[in-house]
Amino acid sequence: MAQAWISTVLNRHRRHDAVLSEEADDVGDRSTAKRVWIIDPLDGTREFASGTTDWAVHVALTEGGRPTAAAVSLPAKGELFRTDEVPTVSGELTGRIATSRFGGSYESALVANLLSLDIVQIGSAGAKAMAVVRGSVDAYVHGGGQYEWDNCAPVGVALAAGLHCSRLDGTEIVYNTPHAYMPDFVICRKELRDDILRVLSEEW
Repeated sequence: MAQAWISTVLNRHRRHDAVLSEEADDVGDRSTAKRVWIIDPLDGTREFASGTTDWAVHVALTEGGRPTAAAVSLPAKGELFRTDEVPTVSGELTGRIATSRFGGSYESALVANLLSLDIVQIGSAGAKAMAVVRGSVDAYVHGGGQYEWDNCAPVGVALAAGLHCSRLDGTEIVYNTPHAYMPDFVICRKELRDDILRVLSEEW
């Protein structure tokens, strides 16, 4: 239902833009389009099916491979995070890192161990990223690979909130690639950026 609604709205108001979505075929030629919407109508299928609240809906607009507008909704929590409204993350660090409820990545466990961060298990990618945006945790490190629709909108919102977002080697995250695959990324408070990237670089 979410996919159908989003597709209808984009077709009505942005019919010349290309669309990449988990639940539908590509719309338009992504390789030549200047504007590409990257959508995940249900991020966290297992969480949704099990009745937990940490699943999300992602919508992001990319231009030149970078998210320029994005929104992440956590409907079961009644929360909506948008690039044009999200406040800058501030305040004291929590000493916590988000990891998957179904088995976190080696990289997140490594960072947690070497930086003495407490692990908090959270469901979907969007929910973990928004925990950093909300200030509930300080970092979300993912090394197991995802598709672009899993993290584009979360990264867009996180960047708007003043967080650090990059690949694990510190390079810029670029979207709308031919295979729509993102091998790894980190979203974290800027105060932890150097320490996290140092830990990861020493391991790699």
